[in-house]
Amino acid sequence: MSNSPHPLQVVAARHWKVAMPFVTALEWGSGKRPAATRLIVELTLANGTVGYGETICLLEFIEPVLVNTIFPIALAHRASDVERFSRHVLGAGYYHHKRAAVMAMAAVEMAMWDAVGRSSGLPLHALWGGAYRQRVEVAAYLFGTDAQALRQSAQRFMDQGYRSFKVKIGMTAASDLSNVEAVRGAVGDCLLRADVNGAWTPGTARRMLDKLKAFDLQYIEQPLELDDLHGHAELRRMQPIPVALDESAYTLADVGNIVRSSAADVILLDPHEIGGLWQTIKAAAIAESVGIPVTLHSGGELGFSQAAYVHLAVSIPNMTIAIDSERAYLSDDVVLAQPPLINGSFEVPNEPGLGVAPDFAKIERYQTSVIQGAYLDASRPGWFSTKPAY
Repeated sequence: MSNSPHPLQVVAARHWKVAMPFVTALEWGSGKRPAATRLIVELTLANGTVGYGETICLLEFIEPVLVNTIFPIALAHRASDVERFSRHVLGAGYYHHKRAAVMAMAAVEMAMWDAVGRSSGLPLHALWGGAYRQRVEVAAYLFGTDAQALRQSAQRFMDQGYRSFKVKIGMTAASDLSNVEAVRGAVGDCLLRADVNGAWTPGTARRMLDKLKAFDLQYIEQPLELDDLHGHAELRRMQPIPVALDESAYTLADVGNIVRSSAADVILLDPHEIGGLWQTIKAAAIAESVGIPVTLHSGGELGFSQAAYVHLAVSIPNMTIAIDSERAYLSDDVVLAQPPLINGSFEVPNEPGLGVAPDFAKIERYQTSVIQGAYLDASRPGWFSTKPAY
């Protein structure tokens, strides 16, 4: 009997923390971000195949969880054992603290899928049922509170072929209306959504949504704080603008509770915040079973995660809404060739695995030891966001 490990056994793991500067700091209801801080993971299999994954790194605990808990568990599994790996992480005590584990495990899980795809010679979407659609529409993301700047930014995206738009609100009561009005005036009949980031009280939500009816929003995202499923269900019943939930949907159980509570018309998923690509597919299926469309949240994805997003979006039937992307604001990337974005859409990728390769020179250039401005605002010392804010 051979003592050789299975070809798909994970035998080595390493990571890098990188900070990719935005071309301009992104303002939102919870702070201002000068850069996207990300963790890049590399897994090596017994057959020599190498897979890559990426995750968002907003808070200090994510990297220690990756190194101290997730890596040792990954080294006890084959790359194909994605479900067992995920359950093993939760079984290591994180069933008590799922939100503390999901971001760290997501990078490893993505690398496992990438390695399996490379080993089999298949793109990831082919491992999940194939390409349901041939293109993935992207929503143009608009930040700030200057109406003229928002109109100009929206026009630039229009000129590049975008036809879906998302505007951040929830920063001040006055700019909630002026932001939406400015963008609607620029984009005409194109689809427009607005993201509150949980800044409203229930009373403010009722007032603001009544005023926003005139702008025909595709949906209002996370109007109330993330735990208030009852409040979101009430908002759905009392007014016509569809309600979308994002921060409320960080785990598979969260998505189940949203559906049970009838709290959303749309659910934004994020593989980094739900613990992986497979968990995203499972969550989408829960929503599909009750006719709820889904899309993808953006947190400054670099090339590995952006490729993963495209594979998810081409393969999930009810991902019928343009996905979010902050890609236009990133100053660079850490892959050799980004997934091509043409006229506001991605095409179906056909290379094995994720279909992207690391640029180690760029990874080295953008390495960091700190998390840059995840939630606070250096220009406002002592300021911090509250939920709800007004």
